[in-house]
Amino acid sequence: MDANGNSVDVLAIGAHPDDVELACGGLLIKLVNEGKRVAILDLTQGEMGSRGDADQRSSEAEAAAAIMGVHAREEADLSDTRLANTTEQQRAIIPFIRKYRPTIICALMAPDRHPDHAAAHALSRDANYYSGLTRIETGQPPYRAPRIYYFYPYTELAGAPPCVVDISDVFDQKMEALRAYKSQFHNPKYNGPSTHISSQEFWEDIKMRARYWGGRIGTQYGEPLYTETPLLLNTLPGLERDGG
Repeated sequence: MDANGNSVDVLAIGAHPDDVELACGGLLIKLVNEGKRVAILDLTQGEMGSRGDADQRSSEAEAAAAIMGVHAREEADLSDTRLANTTEQQRAIIPFIRKYRPTIICALMAPDRHPDHAAAHALSRDANYYSGLTRIETGQPPYRAPRIYYFYPYTELAGAPPCVVDISDVFDQKMEALRAYKSQFHNPKYNGPSTHISSQEFWEDIKMRARYWGGRIGTQYGEPLYTETPLLLNTLPGLERDGG
């Protein structure tokens, strides 16, 4: 941990509030329950969404963070619908990576039908790399997270993932965190235009998706993760037996 007490085990980076909860909210809750320090960075406030405004979405994101129990949640104040892997936007993210010094970053996977998600994939990856360069000055020591895992908030497009996390024991808490986004997801009490993610079908699909991935690993609910680099194995997973 750094002198300011900011360093975390995992920094999850989403393009918009709710990206992280949809894709790896269960994993983050599990990590918190294990005593790990977790932080979330939203690159934008999601201010261009059809429902809710920037203030409302920020308030919802804070409520979701409290339900999940994460150590910190911040916004990079980049513009919704304008994410791009540019030097300027990389420099906006680097201070957060250097502040929290995560062992692992979880970020968006590409390709993705949402342009902001695809841009955030490359933006997070490259910002992490450049964060390790001494000559990029932010008033902080250089730091590069040694590993990045990637996630999809919606439908997977890159084939079978190398990792699926069992979230069966925290799935209800994940759904509670998503319910904090009252302006975004299925909520008959909210007066706003209908969108794909505000439909009852989308809400039900969250559970169906988790059940699908859970079924792939023999559990009730799961969340997939992707990597662009090989995973280190000291033995073959699955050889463990109950009782030693």
